Amino acid sequence: MTSLNGLLMFAEEVSKETIATIKDNPNKTYFPFFGDSDNIFNSGITIDRVCFTIPGINFKVYWYGFLIAIGIVLALFYGYRKMVPTGLNPDKMSDAIIGGLIGAIFGARLYYVVFNDTGVGFKDFFNTRSGGLAIYGGLIGAVLVGGIIVKMHKQSLLAMLDICGPCFLIGQCIGRWGNFFNQEAFGTNTTLPWGMMSQTTITYLVNVSDDYFLKTGDRLNCYLPVHPCFLYESLWCLLGFVLLHLYFKHRKFDGEVFLLYIGWYGLGRFFIEGLRTDSLYLGNIRVSQLVAGTCVLASIVLIIIFRGMAKRAGESKLYCQTEGSKVQLAAYRLDIERAAEKKTLRKSISKAKSEGKDFSNLQKEFDEKFGEDGDKAHLEKLKELKEAEKKYFADLKNGLIKEDTEEYESILDEDDEDDDNEAVDDADETDEIQEGETAAQDNDSDENKDEE
Repeated sequence: MTSLNGLLMFAEEVSKETIATIKDNPNKTYFPFFGDSDNIFNSGITIDRVCFTIPGINFKVYWYGFLIAIGIVLALFYGYRKMVPTGLNPDKMSDAIIGGLIGAIFGARLYYVVFNDTGVGFKDFFNTRSGGLAIYGGLIGAVLVGGIIVKMHKQSLLAMLDICGPCFLIGQCIGRWGNFFNQEAFGTNTTLPWGMMSQTTITYLVNVSDDYFLKTGDRLNCYLPVHPCFLYESLWCLLGFVLLHLYFKHRKFDGEVFLLYIGWYGLGRFFIEGLRTDSLYLGNIRVSQLVAGTCVLASIVLIIIFRGMAKRAGESKLYCQTEGSKVQLAAYRLDIERAAEKKTLRKSISKAKSEGKDFSNLQKEFDEKFGEDGDKAHLEKLKELKEAEKKYFADLKNGLIKEDTEEYESILDEDDEDDDNEAVDDADETDEIQEGETAAQDNDSDENKDEE
């Protein structure tokens, strides 16, 4: 039976002139079937793997690493904004993030070393400059190492995973474009307008075509464009991020968003992996397709089970609504609120000075709250809150209280405690906290100016 790829070879061909042009311009990537008239895509886009070189030491920073770094930074920015509304302490989660990043790197490399058939072994484990990272290994490593640290800090692993889901999609969406600059991770032949072609794709297909035929029964034509699989996955991750972000505040239980991420990414990867020509194999089975399909099925089953459990239990209680979350966030909130108040007073004093008004009362209030006595009172309050946190977890360990199953009076003695459900969706509270975080960073730089 003639395969689709076999038929494709005869459906449409790239002109000999175009092939010659591609060979004469090895640093350009072409989209031969993009439009009938000349344009930037079918005329070729110049690609340099090197993003920039650090002067003096001649250290080259490649686009692949640079884009991954950008993805990590944007994911961290999004994740930190989500932590407090989700009930997590950002200070404690910083340790988990650092550990998770280290685990992701080791996991991604280990996964590739174990399953690759290109001759890369454990002796080459640390030689990552030549490539060889696998996304599933990275995810597994990040969750394992980061999860252990989360539990050590007595935070909710499931709540943290809910944040990780959209963050992973941000990183994957941006990081996948590194494959474009490397001209790798592409698919089989296509005559679609966005099919790409370069000297790199030609050389690669020549080298793997026989092995690919033995594994799949499909022939590859080195002189036809290929599917830009990185683009498909990047767009799939972008759409997934938007959907998960919109759904986040509607989650029914901790961990649901992460399960949706696992299912969404697995679904897209299953089909995209079927187009790839560089898959890792276990026998004649593509490892990533096997893992992706398993993830889809597992996520569907677990979501059905946990939603059913939440429905039978009545109104579910998220981690951000528990006493454990509140006691761990109490000291953090106090610091942030104090920083926000300090910034507000400074602005008021500066405004009064610029307008020639009397600011003595404002200055007096500032000195009382943020002078030596104010700092001492603040430290005493922080100490009380941390002692309350220790007592809570000691009581929880000794069985004196049962979180999430019994109602009990808050050990923080808050007279006007907000409704728990409002804490999840309260955008004003989140903005205040974020403003306070910014204020905390600005305090030192503004101090000399305002005390003149």
